[in-house]
Amino acid sequence: MLELVNISKNYNPGSVNELCLFKDFNLTIEGGEFVSVVGSNGSGKTSMLNIICGSIDVDGGKILVGGQDITPRKDYIRQRRIGRVYQDPAKGTCPAMTILENLSLADNKGKPYNLGRGVNKARTEAYREMLRPLNLGLEDKLGVQVGSLSGGQRQALALLMATMTPIDFLILDEHTAALDPKTAEIIMELTDRVVREKKVTTIMVTHNLRYAVEYGTRLLMMHEGKVILDKAGAQKKQLDTEEIMGIFNRISVECGN
Repeated sequence: MLELVNISKNYNPGSVNELCLFKDFNLTIEGGEFVSVVGSNGSGKTSMLNIICGSIDVDGGKILVGGQDITPRKDYIRQRRIGRVYQDPAKGTCPAMTILENLSLADNKGKPYNLGRGVNKARTEAYREMLRPLNLGLEDKLGVQVGSLSGGQRQALALLMATMTPIDFLILDEHTAALDPKTAEIIMELTDRVVREKKVTTIMVTHNLRYAVEYGTRLLMMHEGKVILDKAGAQKKQLDTEEIMGIFNRISVECGN
């Protein structure tokens, strides 16, 4: 279980550009949930992810995982148990290294490296078996540099790498936004399969309202640092894209856009 308790976050405090994004923000995410998060730019979606991952500090409140306060922990400590896939396919993988080398790095996440070999060739066949279900031909390209892959292939690889070792949470930060529509569909289908198979608690920020409605077990809509819509289970299944778009449009009108 993840709990954000009375979170406060101010940007540029004391300046003319001061912005209070979160004030006494509370959110609980149960273990095993697949939460889709939507909202306009500046609503707090990515800031919430960064707070969970420790990329930005909070000014007040606590972050609890399984009842344990992780607020003081540095980001590199937290990310031993967090997998994250970014919007930019260039992130999450090392372009100058081969697929085999990237998978070996991910396989060693959270483990001491010491002075041993970085690549365990004994795991090569296991890596091929991991890649084969992606249906992207990557199992036959273990010696190819990741930088030469397409954006979709890199995102698929990044998703696999993020979930290779046991993690508490999978964080998806608009991970289909930079892809063409056909490739985005492939990555979303892969995402759904991985989340179901791994049974990993997942938070997905997306601007694609259809994906938010079709995928996941819970949908949140954020606006100005608040959750203004929270639907799960049967209530979420009754939602449709037009309804979510209508709420977006009303918010836009109220904000003068």
